[in-house]
Amino acid sequence: MFEQFSSGYYLGEMFVEPHDCEGAFMHRADHELVNKQLYASGEGVERLDTPLVMKLGGTHFPVLGDDGIPAGTLVVPRTVASDDSLPTRREVFLAKAERASELLRYAGYEVGDAA
Repeated sequence: MFEQFSSGYYLGEMFVEPHDCEGAFMHRADHELVNKQLYASGEGVERLDTPLVMKLGGTHFPVLGDDGIPAGTLVVPRTVASDDSLPTRREVFLAKAERASELLRYAGYEVGDAA
């Protein structure tokens, strides 16, 4: 789903759909898989529900898992997805674990918080 892009980001392609929601969401199983593959250290018990940090355009935002979202889809608030051509497949950046932790702290999340 995501591949190495730079020292701080992975790059992937997802179906991006604007929605009248407060946050950004993707299918829970996809969210847990990405968390496990790209954020987990592989040592001890680790949470797989920690928010992912994605970037669309110039905006960073936390992404949580939700069973009601179709696989391969990223649902974002309309304020993030102001593009009139949406919904469509788009390139999405995913912050690497260290960068994501930094961005989440700036946004007020405590390390290990799920929401």
